[in-house]
Amino acid sequence: MFSLIDHVHMSRALKLAEKGLFSTSPNPRVGCVIAHADQVIGSGWHHSAGQAHAEINALNSAGKKAFGATVYLTLEPCGHHGLTPPCVKELIEANVAKVVVAMEDPNPLVMGHGIALLKEAKIEVQVGLMETEARTLNVGFVSRMTRNRPWVRMKIAASLDGKTALNNGTSQWITGEAARRDAHRFRARSCAILTGVGTVLADDPQLTVRHVKTIRQPLRAVVDSHLETPLNAKLLRDGGLIFTASTDEKKTKDLCETGAQLFVLPNEKGGVALFKMMQALADFQVNEVLVEAGCGLNGALIKANLVDELVIYFSPHLIGDVARGMLSLPELTHLSEKRALKIQDLRMIGQDIRIIAQLS
Repeated sequence: MFSLIDHVHMSRALKLAEKGLFSTSPNPRVGCVIAHADQVIGSGWHHSAGQAHAEINALNSAGKKAFGATVYLTLEPCGHHGLTPPCVKELIEANVAKVVVAMEDPNPLVMGHGIALLKEAKIEVQVGLMETEARTLNVGFVSRMTRNRPWVRMKIAASLDGKTALNNGTSQWITGEAARRDAHRFRARSCAILTGVGTVLADDPQLTVRHVKTIRQPLRAVVDSHLETPLNAKLLRDGGLIFTASTDEKKTKDLCETGAQLFVLPNEKGGVALFKMMQALADFQVNEVLVEAGCGLNGALIKANLVDELVIYFSPHLIGDVARGMLSLPELTHLSEKRALKIQDLRMIGQDIRIIAQLS
């Protein structure tokens, strides 16, 4: 169905889409290549929300040469008017002959509509080339559109025996500088970074991107059932999101005066309703969440089946049994109860081992 040339051009389009890894949120990352046979005559990618979409940038670079060409798109073109005009109209007016799409857009406003408009205009359309790669690139956008919650990625730095801090709370630094810099790439691609109030009280983290060039900073959010977050906490600079179960009026007023936004989402046990919290983040157009927390919140999110992916950095050190672990989970009585993971990637980052795994 798809030729070698088709694969080559779609691979180029996916590489272009990756350029928006840190900038397109809340929009998807999209790349486009326009070609006559093996000759590329135009290309483009979506830079950020509100700016031209990938296909418009590609059409602008191709000019009149787009007539009769084949367009390779990593995501179905939009047929509705959002922050920018519909891209399908531009493709039709450019008189392209064929459009090859990696995947349909899961956005209900688009889903199949753009493809249908192209076909109505007698433009040949093929769908499904390198779809897995396209979905992986936009895993958070797909999650928000299809599950009404973000893709949740949990980052953990631990010793080789699975400890994240000494028993007295000291944790800086378990992993090396290369691993810490690598972790900032996951911060940069995320729409929000989530932590627990215990981590705020112990470490006062900034939760900002500092080792990757980016045009935006992710939202910073904290799970704080009893509103214990200090008013001068670093993560509240320039605002922040606090998910709580408390209705304490004075604490609420004081925290709101710092610029923080509070969400009261109590569960039946007096903690924060984590699933509702993820839905609230989706309402903020958050595609990907990076969790950087302690074993308590880590374990709670795992137990609630709200974690999609783990990024674990193991340093070549041993800390000992009494140190703090990665996850607070209930004791298992049978090995059949263990959680299965699917390893996606395993490599050395400096002297540390990085494992990326998805929860089944």
